[in-house]
Amino acid sequence: MTSDAAVYVLHDNPEWIPPFARAFAAEGVELREWPLGTGTVDLDAEPPAGVFWSRLSASSHTRDAEGAKDAARATLTWLESWGRRVVNGSAVTALEVSKVAQHAALRRAGFDVPRTIAVFGSEGLKESARRLETPFITKHNQGGKGLGVRRFDRFEDFDAYVDGPDFEVAVDGITLLQEFLFSAEPFVTRAEFIGGRFAYAVRVDTSAGGFELCPADACAVPENGVPAEPLFRLRTEVGAQHPLSTQYEAFLAAHGVEIAGIEFMETRDGRTVTYDVNTNTNYSPDVEAGLDEPAGRRVARFLGSLLAEQTAAAVR
Repeated sequence: MTSDAAVYVLHDNPEWIPPFARAFAAEGVELREWPLGTGTVDLDAEPPAGVFWSRLSASSHTRDAEGAKDAARATLTWLESWGRRVVNGSAVTALEVSKVAQHAALRRAGFDVPRTIAVFGSEGLKESARRLETPFITKHNQGGKGLGVRRFDRFEDFDAYVDGPDFEVAVDGITLLQEFLFSAEPFVTRAEFIGGRFAYAVRVDTSAGGFELCPADACAVPENGVPAEPLFRLRTEVGAQHPLSTQYEAFLAAHGVEIAGIEFMETRDGRTVTYDVNTNTNYSPDVEAGLDEPAGRRVARFLGSLLAEQTAAAVR
């Protein structure tokens, strides 16, 4: 491996990169961007030396990057065929872009998951909804950003939505109908994992309602020029030794996921329900600012250590 090897971040949203660029610079690890959905790959050419970190987002198609998903699959497959070290590789994209895949994997691993029906196309939506109790929610299979997430308290309102002009067509044609979970308290929890190991958990305030829970600093929209009150706070009672943390670590290891955030909710009726696996996780600047060891720096050190291992192996 040549001395100019670096960590490459494959991504579809440049707005999410600056915090990582600062963290990598602070750790002395070179980070190079590899935008997804543009450019070319010579399949017969050897890739550059380095470590490749995929940050494909399920919501890439909403940011003029409709081709990012397929570009990621092709590029990661090419990199892996040459034996490059890939973090969150081609197999992980199946989880990132499909809530059906996430639900199936979590259920099979023994986690409590929301009652969910996948509807292909729109023809069977109204009939399928009546297999659930009200209230229920809709969401897109390839989601992120709260895409397609709406709550319905009456079937008649849902029927009108499906037949009306505001109906949101899922990019892959798959709409999910899902039971509405009533949280015991107005928050959900997001557990972060780096290198497959628990990093920390954050409490996400949901008291204002809504379903878009993006923690990135690029998502923090000021109100009337005043920064919004932090929605993300460290949840110290959920630590590395918490039973759920160790179960999540085993789940991620089984699926080859090395960097991710997993969201769960504690419900009024005593359930702990896991409902989302995000393999292109961002970190809340409000949480990161109060940590002795911010997650961004831990990511840089983890990937930097992989790069050092690859470099050392190449010269032996």
